[in-house]
Amino acid sequence: MKITNVRPILTAPDGIALVIVKVETDQPGLYGVGCATFTQRPTLVAKAVEEYLAPLLKGRDPANIEDLWHLMYVNSYWRNGPVLNNAISGVDEALWDIKGKVANMPVYDLLGGKCRDAAMVYRHADGREPKEVLDNVLKYQAEGALAVRLQMGGYGGRVKDINKKNSRPTKKAPQATHRMKSMDNPQGNFPGAYYDPDWYARSIPPLFDYVRSKIGFDLFLLHDIHERLAPIDAIRMAKELEQYRLFFLEDPLAPDQIEWFRRLREQSATPIAMGELHNNPLEWKPLIAEQLIDFIRSHISQLGGITPARKLAALCEAFGVRTAWHGPGDTSPVGHAANLHLDLACQNFGIQEMIFFGDPLKEVFPGIPELHNGYLWPNDKPGLGIDIDEKKAAKYPISIPPIEWTQSRWPDGTIWTP
Repeated sequence: MKITNVRPILTAPDGIALVIVKVETDQPGLYGVGCATFTQRPTLVAKAVEEYLAPLLKGRDPANIEDLWHLMYVNSYWRNGPVLNNAISGVDEALWDIKGKVANMPVYDLLGGKCRDAAMVYRHADGREPKEVLDNVLKYQAEGALAVRLQMGGYGGRVKDINKKNSRPTKKAPQATHRMKSMDNPQGNFPGAYYDPDWYARSIPPLFDYVRSKIGFDLFLLHDIHERLAPIDAIRMAKELEQYRLFFLEDPLAPDQIEWFRRLREQSATPIAMGELHNNPLEWKPLIAEQLIDFIRSHISQLGGITPARKLAALCEAFGVRTAWHGPGDTSPVGHAANLHLDLACQNFGIQEMIFFGDPLKEVFPGIPELHNGYLWPNDKPGLGIDIDEKKAAKYPISIPPIEWTQSRWPDGTIWTP
């Protein structure tokens, strides 16, 4: 069996640019699909697949997944960048899909079989004020959710109205603080997504206090700092949130702030999750080996697919770290399916982030995993169990507008990590 073609498919059924890689073989009707979605740079990933990986892989045996992964990884000499890693992921997941179809087995069986029948997931409850957040929590709880992430005012207390030169907050932005409302300059002089870290740091502990007072402790609660606090403020928040027993606190610090992770670990018992920005093994090795985190949150297409992710999961198991793969709206349904197969096969699974799959996504991607009572269930079909309808995908072309949310700024205009 030989690879005859490797090509990217770009589509945006829910308005988010998704990149899927299709690997075709010389066996009639046998192909695989994989997720290569890097929403911020979709056309670069597509070019990497078309111009570099496809010529490299044509004519090779798709069964040799490990060898082909390393071939793609080292072929450009420089490595561990998000564009190439996502391109490699698309191919890697497609190769696992092919292998499962040839064996007539789901990928989780190829990985050693199921440790569980379904994966517990968490939902996102957002809002501009505590009552709105609580209403969303109660809605998800009524739908059977077991775990919910609480966010208020966007990541870091973003003031959505301040995003254009010389614009000012309005009454529609209750999260805008007195300090931000009263500033004349330089607020708004630089375009971007403005937020107030001081307001944010003071508002989140009371939010959890309010929600816990209404629902008690039977529901798992989570929160994502998204790196939007100074390290000392992140430590303070982790300590203040201990009494609310979070399932985990995500991304309190940037990936390169290892010394601050050590200080955080010494001072707080709040479980910590980290990983969605990781590209390079050197970024996660100290966090895991020194047991500075409790959950690995890696975005598996950022790592290069299932092949490196299963090795990362095994490393985590040795140090008591559980998996919680990144699964936001800019992960394609194919990527969510790959996450689920790892979730089922890894003994040290913790929880899975997931989104609501709308009708356009279900139309384009037949075989999407199903949510029931707080758990994501596989369909047990061979391979990844999911496909892409290319004719329907073509109905939803991608667009590439300027990205605003990554232009995060403090009140004085200083750019900060998104």
